[in-house]
Amino acid sequence: MRLATAVDTIKEASLSVNNLLKICSQCNRLCMEGLGKNIRRALGDGPSCFIPEKEIPHLAKEDEQTRALLHVAIAPLGRLDNVALVMTSHPQFLESFLKTQYHLHHLDGPLPYHYRHYIGIMAAAMPRCTYLVNFNADCFLQLGGDPKWLNGLEFAPQKLQNLGELNKVLAHRPWLITKQHIEQLLKAEENSWSLAELIQAIVLLTHYHSLASFTFGCGINPETYSENGHTFLSPAVSNYCVCDIANGNGGLEETTTSHTTSDPLCEVEVLMKKMKRLQECKEEEEASQEEMATRFEKEKTESMLFTEYEENLPTRNISQHFEDASYGYRGFARCREHVPTFRAQDFCWEDHGFSLVNRLYPDVGQLLDETFQIAYSLTYNTMAMHNDVDTSMLRRAIWNYVHCMFGIRYDDYDYGEINQLLDHNFKVYIKTVVCSPENTTKRMYDGFWRQFKHSEKVHVNLLLMEARMQAELLYALRAITRYMT
Repeated sequence: MRLATAVDTIKEASLSVNNLLKICSQCNRLCMEGLGKNIRRALGDGPSCFIPEKEIPHLAKEDEQTRALLHVAIAPLGRLDNVALVMTSHPQFLESFLKTQYHLHHLDGPLPYHYRHYIGIMAAAMPRCTYLVNFNADCFLQLGGDPKWLNGLEFAPQKLQNLGELNKVLAHRPWLITKQHIEQLLKAEENSWSLAELIQAIVLLTHYHSLASFTFGCGINPETYSENGHTFLSPAVSNYCVCDIANGNGGLEETTTSHTTSDPLCEVEVLMKKMKRLQECKEEEEASQEEMATRFEKEKTESMLFTEYEENLPTRNISQHFEDASYGYRGFARCREHVPTFRAQDFCWEDHGFSLVNRLYPDVGQLLDETFQIAYSLTYNTMAMHNDVDTSMLRRAIWNYVHCMFGIRYDDYDYGEINQLLDHNFKVYIKTVVCSPENTTKRMYDGFWRQFKHSEKVHVNLLLMEARMQAELLYALRAITRYMT
């Protein structure tokens, strides 16, 4: 992932779409005063406003693994972007992530290259993620995309406009996707999609929906461009200015901390004791299927209680690339009388989704599967200051809690473990990052797992990102399967 390749490219892009870029009065004044000059700010803010820069692993250019990662990323600046830099604490995942993203944008596929980035804009605009909108808009222009399309979805070809409804439902209420959504796209009288094109579009949409969760969840700062020890401000896109705190991607940090009085050290010990006790109980006696079903319904319903923000409409027209700004996330529990629980035993990634994607979009199913597996299985057998710890139970609870919020149930999982292992602050953070990532705050990030390393919190965000992507894919792929049968 990258933004502009050089300062000259930024200037040209800014001039060519000058009427599209909305920036604040202060930055506009600086631009007018410094026409022909570089707008600069000192380096040192780091890739994240949540994570201290010293906590981000330093990758030397001479390192063999770094060179391989840069090669995969095709980083024109000779460095990784801010998202990738935050992921460097988990290089195994980063390598798989970069390979997947490179394949989506640069290798064989039925969609034109500029279409792929416009779909990325559409997806990133749903959670109002300026960082990813800017990235895709920049790449779209560099690939010769029509700047007029950036005025809004209604200026794009009708074929892309037709994708708007699926994008909206997939981002916020994927459980509502039916085979009728698929049929409308594939059997449109004009501007219809082929099945292969639609699969690629769905993978791109879910990729950027979930990557927006990671971007907000880790407090990724706006991308900058380095020259002579300074950085150049990237152009604003979609009515955002990079200095605008309203975008949620950087700027001022909250100084408040979580309202809790418990000792962080004690929290770690308590969590480890709970894990041990749950494992012992499992070995002694397993809950019945009826009891586990009841616990799932209880957890699904209670997930609605952990919303500590107002679901307001945006105060600015910040994402013109989607049609209905009022269409936000609504918990599955509110719709349970209309939509049945998605049973993973009836349709799962391993047995159904993987083969469908791989058949219609060769090699991508394998890449996605590898990324899912790495995120889910990744462990260093540590918890905070403790070593030789089996964290599989905790990782599974996090993954299954995300899927539970999307109505997906695993018959062989005891959802009572979630309440034991995930405390209130952690649940608030997970729910926000996954369902309404633009509302994530530093206070939420600081408020859970206070004694854990930042790299462990980044791992949490990798789990949330991949679990969300898989959940969206499962609903979309199930709808495609029902259309095909």
